[in-house]
Amino acid sequence: MAVSLRATGTTSEEASASSARDYVTLMKPNVMQLVVFTGAVGLFMAPGGLHPLLAAITLLAILAGAGASAAINNWYDADIDVRMARTRNRPTANGRIAPEDALGFGVVLSILSVMVLGLATNWLAAGLLAFTIGFYVFVYTMFLKRRTPQNIVIGGAAGALPPVVAWAAVTGSVGILPILMFLIVFLWTPPHFWALALYRSGDYAKVGVPMLPVVAGAETTRNHIFWYTVVLGAVTLAPVLTGQLGWIYGLLAAGLSAEFIRRAFNLRQTRSDVAAMRLFRFSIVYLFAVFVAMIVDRIVPAVLP
Repeated sequence: MAVSLRATGTTSEEASASSARDYVTLMKPNVMQLVVFTGAVGLFMAPGGLHPLLAAITLLAILAGAGASAAINNWYDADIDVRMARTRNRPTANGRIAPEDALGFGVVLSILSVMVLGLATNWLAAGLLAFTIGFYVFVYTMFLKRRTPQNIVIGGAAGALPPVVAWAAVTGSVGILPILMFLIVFLWTPPHFWALALYRSGDYAKVGVPMLPVVAGAETTRNHIFWYTVVLGAVTLAPVLTGQLGWIYGLLAAGLSAEFIRRAFNLRQTRSDVAAMRLFRFSIVYLFAVFVAMIVDRIVPAVLP
């Protein structure tokens, strides 16, 4: 082995680093950023608070749970990932990580994340994390994704649960605000992924994944995106109407939602792949910004005289 590494000009340290990077890639770090961020906002907004060390462990467990789900998803979808332009460079698709190694990594990481969260905080939070992982793996990945165009609609519940998990870690219960946070992410997920699916519909059609543009066509998908953004905009105001958040959040959320709806309407009118990709990218900014608005709403009144 040492000889072959010299022959290729690669040191053992570089080989190890490459392997570590592959496992990070396996966990879909771009997706994990959103998951951890929404979980962090759930921690911040929950009454009472956690010791900083326990808060860090909670976020680490949520991150590990999301990464474990992604690793198992990569194992299960390796056969179609290799045929899609967007996913063919995933470690399990191009052979950098064997599918069975991805599965083992994901299963071990799943168990560890749930156990650590339960021991560090409480078993309600751990149970919700276990449900999140199981729902993503068994319901979305193995059952829905290749069978129904509603895959993203139903499967989005898994990605929407981190704020609820984090809130439960702090309080040992689930309140109105984390449920509304769940609904915001849940309703955001379909227009976010359908915008990408419009742009990549040929990829999905090639491997037989029944995403909405493949099954119902681009026109129907654009209509669905628009009306989902309208409903999402209304739901983002629910925390104000229920008294959970104040006018600062309400103004920011209303402005962000108005822009999201405007872009969705523009996509409906222009029927452009470029507009679809721009909407997809804006949707990421939108979700981050709505959750930042929650923090701002909590901080600003506290520091003003």
